[in-house]
Amino acid sequence: MSSSPPVIHHPAFRAEMPAGHRFPMDKFSRLASVLEAEGVPGPDGFHRPEYIDVETLRLAHTEDYVRGVIELSLPADVVRRIGMPNTDSVATRARAATGGTLLAARLALEHGVACNTAGGSHHASAESGAGFCVFNDVAVAARRLLAEGLIGKALVVDLDVHQGDGTARIFEDDPSVFTFSMHAEKNFPHRKAVSDLDVELADGTSDADYLEKLETILPALLGGVRPDIVFFNAGVDPHADDKLGRLSLTDEGLTRREAYVLGACLSSGTPVVGVIGGGYDADIDRLAARHAILHRTAKSLCSR
Repeated sequence: MSSSPPVIHHPAFRAEMPAGHRFPMDKFSRLASVLEAEGVPGPDGFHRPEYIDVETLRLAHTEDYVRGVIELSLPADVVRRIGMPNTDSVATRARAATGGTLLAARLALEHGVACNTAGGSHHASAESGAGFCVFNDVAVAARRLLAEGLIGKALVVDLDVHQGDGTARIFEDDPSVFTFSMHAEKNFPHRKAVSDLDVELADGTSDADYLEKLETILPALLGGVRPDIVFFNAGVDPHADDKLGRLSLTDEGLTRREAYVLGACLSSGTPVVGVIGGGYDADIDRLAARHAILHRTAKSLCSR
């Protein structure tokens, strides 16, 4: 295994947004700068994905929804649900980010681990986006690998502070993908879906309680599900300072979480794909540094 696991980035991960929009779009370009400055991508730099094609998107999304996003013809109520404008820049970003997660998945099968610098749009369901999520990149990537026969079973480990409701709904009748979501009980979405395993956490859950819970669950999942690949949504919004969280993790807690999940997958011989998920700190530099924990930890584990 290379000491610099593949890191995926594309300049289109940052879309143009209206002034004052509350989604921290600048975090993607800032994250790339932080990782480059630290030498995390290695001497060859970032892997650049292609924009996901329409046929692949239709493996997880309805044709009408895919067309609405790309042709900029989404109904107003769907645009409101997404919380981002239905523009060419946003659609291009969604296709680039989804292509990034698919490329990360292919590279993880080859290298053992790979991480996207975007992805984790887990509120998007088959027929609609929601909660700043346009296309469900993890669902699309999993369906593509399944369709190609590269995997027979996938496990989604979603540790974003919000439930991965869109992912749960896409795979609710699909036994080839096991969905696990550990999230804040009282956070968005208010109407939860049913994952294969949901773990709801009380407001203010701290590092120790969070990690203890995770450590009782993940080994049994890896052993029971026996996945051919793990998609790890490493959302940093469980952090105590995140404005859309409700939990109380610290930077140290997130570092330990990332090391535990990635380490458990690698030690079991299971390829793992990291996506960054949510993070909504108003300080972009602080937020980018928090997201960089995932990629930094992957490199550290592979360098041992």
